[in-house]
Amino acid sequence: MPTDVKKKLEEELKALETELKVELPKELQKAAALGDLRENAEYKAARDRQEYLQARIAALRKRLSDLSMINIESLPHDRIAYGSTVVLLDLDKDEEVTYKLVTAEEADISKGLISTTSPIGKSLMGKKVGAEVEVKTPQGVRHFEVLKLTTIHDEAEE
Repeated sequence: MPTDVKKKLEEELKALETELKVELPKELQKAAALGDLRENAEYKAARDRQEYLQARIAALRKRLSDLSMINIESLPHDRIAYGSTVVLLDLDKDEEVTYKLVTAEEADISKGLISTTSPIGKSLMGKKVGAEVEVKTPQGVRHFEVLKLTTIHDEAEE
């Protein structure tokens, strides 16, 4: 996993934890000082923000844990996996497209970076050169043939 993705998630986590532990308690204390908590919009907003922060922090911790479990050495050398660059023939449009499979945080379709969890990414995982792949996307079913595969291991050798 690229370290910049991990770093970005860790920075967001740190900022949210600071807000939850330092800034939000001050807001809650100020709002509580205003009186009746049942009709106190500031207090309710601060409590809602607290719940959101707790949920987002939990999600970030889980994602960092999941990402730390990616073992580059265990990725296949002959099949599509995280880090692979694939050249596909779009059988419906008779045109070639190139995608690199990345984490959800790195995905940018305009740059050809697709998530391993996207419909196309999921359908490509584990496929070899020559395979025909049917992908169910929100826009309908698409058909591809895998023309070329460069794995993360091939890129490391270059």
